[in-house]
Amino acid sequence: MLNKEISNLKKTLDDIIYQKKNIEKVIGILSKCLKDKKNIFICGNGGSAAEAEHLSAEFLVRLKPKNNRRPLPIISLTQNSSVVTACANDYGYDNIFSRVLEGIGKQKDVLICLSTSGNSKNILHVLKLAKKKNIKSISFLGGSGGRAKSFSDLSLIINSKDVARIQECHLFLGHYILGEVEKVIIK
Repeated sequence: MLNKEISNLKKTLDDIIYQKKNIEKVIGILSKCLKDKKNIFICGNGGSAAEAEHLSAEFLVRLKPKNNRRPLPIISLTQNSSVVTACANDYGYDNIFSRVLEGIGKQKDVLICLSTSGNSKNILHVLKLAKKKNIKSISFLGGSGGRAKSFSDLSLIINSKDVARIQECHLFLGHYILGEVEKVIIK
């Protein structure tokens, strides 16, 4: 059983190479955003929310212990439980991310969404708002990309229906992309 799971993960990771051009575009978009002193926002549901917070910590603090760089401005739209629960109570769960982005997002910021299905209503709402506010959107998705694919400026889609494999690949991509952005920013 373990060998099969490792084999499935390897196959899913191997498929990422076919998205090299889009990965390079993401690195460019995030690097430009940071050089222009804009903010990056990140969000996701469930395990993807935990990944959003994890990647936010890596950007704000540091990815590699020997790399003492300035904190990179990224805000996880999932990290404030008071805001999330108040918004869910007062405006509905579908608006937990868009409400915050509406309040603090500015033109030319960047939004990163993590979604294994690409069909969560709160992800779709925040992507639509990002378009209205001229905030570039990047989505890490799974399967076929779901509806989020059509609302995102750029999508990295993990070719799998296995939620665990998708999330593992999203985290790998996040770490890889951040490492490459650090190289650009630190120059």
